[in-house]
Amino acid sequence: MKETQPPPLPVVDASKPDQASVQYSAHRTGLSTHRTALSEHRTSLSEYRTDLSGERTEMSMRRTGMSFQRTRMSADRTLMSVIRTSLSLIGFGFTIFQFFGKLKEAGTLTHAAAPRNFGISLVLLGIVMLLIGILYHVQFMLGLRRIREAMREEGLIHGESVFPPSLTLITAIALLAIGIFAIADMVFQFGPFG
Repeated sequence: MKETQPPPLPVVDASKPDQASVQYSAHRTGLSTHRTALSEHRTSLSEYRTDLSGERTEMSMRRTGMSFQRTRMSADRTLMSVIRTSLSLIGFGFTIFQFFGKLKEAGTLTHAAAPRNFGISLVLLGIVMLLIGILYHVQFMLGLRRIREAMREEGLIHGESVFPPSLTLITAIALLAIGIFAIADMVFQFGPFG
């Protein structure tokens, strides 16, 4: 809309009161018309802002939906760090156990109980850490899925993107099984590593 100026104040001849009254009345009508035009312009601007707001709301819903995906991937990365640490503990503990066991079998060492127990302790620590990491991950992901579903049902997000099962969680469970087999072999001489 073009910017318009209010009508100028009329120059009135004070000696003709009837004519002055008509001129002032016409001026008031011009001001009223100007106010009406401004009001219509404000209404148009408000409708335009509403249209923009709808687009911003749509973008916000999509960003919120994507933030759930970023949070899911962040939880996977956290579980990956638990896996790395647990794998290191299990692998190192199993290596220590096997190394000192072979030295004892060869007759090089007569007392290898302390290092073997240390190896068993490292493997147990890795298994416990992995188990706690898996439980925390599952609990967190179930809560995240519940929140996402509730927000989708309320229409706050679209929730069109898939929320797949975590490959990292599957890997962690497989490593947990390997760790359990390793500790069974170390303590009871039973398992696939013996």
